[in-house]
Amino acid sequence: MPISVILAQALLGLNVGVFYAMLSLGLAVIFGLLNIINFAHGAMYMLGAFVALIGYSYLEQWFGISAQIGFWGSLIVAPLVVGALGVLIERTMLKRLYDLDHIYGLLLTFGITLILQGLFSNYFNVAGTPYPATPDVLNGVMNLGFMYFPTYRIFAIVFSLVVCFVTWYVIEHTRLGSRLRAGVENPQLTQAFGINVPVMITLTFGFGAALAGLAGVLAAPIYSVSPLMGADLIIVVFAVVVIGGMGSIMGAILSGLALGLIEGLTKVIYPPAASTVIFFLMVLVLLFRPAGLFGKEK
Repeated sequence: MPISVILAQALLGLNVGVFYAMLSLGLAVIFGLLNIINFAHGAMYMLGAFVALIGYSYLEQWFGISAQIGFWGSLIVAPLVVGALGVLIERTMLKRLYDLDHIYGLLLTFGITLILQGLFSNYFNVAGTPYPATPDVLNGVMNLGFMYFPTYRIFAIVFSLVVCFVTWYVIEHTRLGSRLRAGVENPQLTQAFGINVPVMITLTFGFGAALAGLAGVLAAPIYSVSPLMGADLIIVVFAVVVIGGMGSIMGAILSGLALGLIEGLTKVIYPPAASTVIFFLMVLVLLFRPAGLFGKEK
């Protein structure tokens, strides 16, 4: 098999892997810092894509606003909208479940997912709606030597990697990250130092949701914007988080990237296994290292 084919497929796999990494990162932030299993994360990803689509194509039709929110604006507006929804969900619903078993939070966020999917299915094509607003500067292809690759996909890879590693650095190596971790490990003592732990928890959940919304905006020009796009991805993302280690920020990033590459290469080596290889690896990790590759054994 020519090395150019392998490199090309690896790059395509990396393009998928950055979306796995961003979504897994949002899940890991929420679970690692708040101990919440957010099944609505896929719906937040879908919502981010739809905010971008509505802002470009439906503002005048629905709201009478004779303006458009282009792609660059959507990179700011969509995460803010989705993050605000995350804050609303945490303040009005999830905060009532913190003292209960994890299953209650899982069931609540699963219900939110079904509501959002049903709501958007009433107004949009379930098969998907193309997003028409890729910036001119990101159109076309780049010659990488071994293949021509869409410029936009290269931008999505680089941008996603920057977001992932900046988030990891902030959480692990800054004073803000230290306060977040302290607020989770000992909220009473942290509160005694004058830090508003409930507000910090709310903003953290909103930030995790905003990451999913940002991933949705980046995915919109590549995939059709569909009410089910999050449902198709969330199970795989949960598998990625389990493999990396529940709550491990770096584990979520590296596992997402690695599993995207593995999935891409599997399509070349043995295509029928491409859709199941991640779950096969998850079973192996659970058998031999239940805490995940980067998780801490209790």
